[in-house]
Amino acid sequence: MTRRYIVSGRVQGVGFRWFVEHEASALGVAGWVRNTDAGTVEVLATGNEDQLSRLRKALERGPRAARVDEVVEIAEPEEVNETSFSIKGAW
Repeated sequence: MTRRYIVSGRVQGVGFRWFVEHEASALGVAGWVRNTDAGTVEVLATGNEDQLSRLRKALERGPRAARVDEVVEIAEPEEVNETSFSIKGAW
């Protein structure tokens, strides 16, 4: 299964991407995370139902410095061509 998540709130400049990479890698989820120009964080993740459910819970929690207001989940029609999880975009 592949899901796209859009996370809004105070999610940039608080270590959110690194948090997501750590959580996704620990769960065995493949894909990527990146900041968007809109001030949100976008996550594309492939895994089984349990892995993605646990990742979503982590996204809703976020790292200590973050404030997550909303997590929008979008089902993707195809799996990602990734074998691991990475951070995309500017550091």
